[in-house]
Order: sequence, then structure tokens, then C-alpha cells
Amino acid sequence: MGTDSKVSESDLRKLAIQNRRLAKRFWAGRLSAANLDELIHLTRTLGLSVSTGEILYIDGNWYVTHAGLLRIALRQRCLGIRTALQERQCDSAVNRWVFRATVYKSRASRGFVGYGDADPSNVSPLVRGAEMRVAETRAVNRALRKAYGIGLCSVEELRWPSNAPSPSENHTRPNKPCASNGSNNGRPRLRDQLCLLIRKYELDPTLVKRYAADFCGTETLRDASRDLVEAFISTLAEEAAKDRAALICKLNSYNQLAEVKS
Repeated sequence: MGTDSKVSESDLRKLAIQNRRLAKRFWAGRLSAANLDELIHLTRTLGLSVSTGEILYIDGNWYVTHAGLLRIALRQRCLGIRTALQERQCDSAVNRWVFRATVYKSRASRGFVGYGDADPSNVSPLVRGAEMRVAETRAVNRALRKAYGIGLCSVEELRWPSNAPSPSENHTRPNKPCASNGSNNGRPRLRDQLCLLIRKYELDPTLVKRYAADFCGTETLRDASRDLVEAFISTLAEEAAKDRAALICKLNSYNQLAEVKS
């Protein structure tokens, strides 16, 4: 898919340089030269940003996020998205949900359709109980990828391995590395890293959580993937060190948004 005409070549070059720099920081030692070349290509063709969590690197592959797909749709002036629950395929008793999403690129568009399903067997333990929302998001993502010719799979479409240990199993097996927000190789847990930043720069914890949820494209921070949380913490640290006053202004804007919504 080509980039929107409003995104200049100069802006794309700057974004490519920024993405390369942040990727090396976030996924240090895990990226090959080919991985970085692919990131540059994706940046120039899709205009996705690493800093805002629109593209992620997981297990050797690049994935677009829901936030990235919505950004692409916005740039391309998508007319609208319609979702519908497929009741015949759903079973509320076991939390199995199926959605159909249709993306309309223009008034003349007949619509691009995508389906998404979710149940406790194919979602992360972190979002158990929110299978309906996951199913709708997956449907929207698939429809958007069809509409705009995006070959990258989205993060939200990834199936949680059926044999993956649950949080309680991780707790009872301390000799195995924790796949969630745990400590690896002696490093502090992500939650502890975030708390340290909040204390160091005297930030409002509630506003930081709202910023984090917006950054990660999830309703709450606990719904976000580990890579997204790592990206947010790195971005927050960089913004706080560079210009704390500007960061405070940004955080206060989330307080204003909350007041408007209420």
C-alpha cells in the first residue's frame, strides 16, 4: 500500500531514522540487519511509528497494531467501519464470540469484510473476560488489512498458545522464565520500572496510566502486551528526561479528556 500523499518524503525519512534508533534500543541484540531493512521499508510504505506503538517486533517478525491500522485508515480518509456480532457462531456460556467487520473506504465502496473470533483458549490470560472486545478488534483489524492491502499480521490477531502457562502456573514454577511482567536476567519488573519513573520525576500515577493505555491502544495498561509496555516505559523515560514540563502538560491533557467524557 502506498503512503498518503500528505505524508512527505522528508517526514518519512525522519520517521525511518527515528524508528531505526528506537528499534535498536527496544529490541537490542534481537534485530538483524535484514530486520532493520524491513522496518525501514515498512516505515516508508505504511508510515508506521515505533514510538507510538504502531508496529512491534515479536519473535523475529514485525507486526502492525490496532493503533497502527487505525492511523493508516485515518490518513487514507476511511469512510467508516461497521461491526456486527455473529450470534449463531457465539456461545456466551463459554465466552466464545465472533464478529464481522466491514470497512468502507469511500461512499462508492462495497466494503471489505473481515471476521474475528475469540474465546479463553486463544487469548492471553491478561485479557480473560474481555473476549468479546478482542473478537471485535480482530475482525476490524482483518477488514482494515484487506481494505488497504497490508500483508503484516496484527498483534491482536495472534493466538495465545494453548500450552502456554497461566500466571498461576508461572508463580508455581519459579525456575522457568516469566512471559509476562516479571523480572528477567536480574532486571526490575516493568511495573517496578514504571513506578521508579513516576517517583523520580514526580508524575501523577493516574495520568500516567491513562497515557499508557492511550499509547498502547488498550482500555487499561494490563491489557497491553509486554513489548508495548516496554516501548511505553522507554518513551516515558525519554520524554521525562528531555522536557519534564512538556510531559506534565501532555499528562494534564488526559485529565481534561476525562473531565469532558464525564
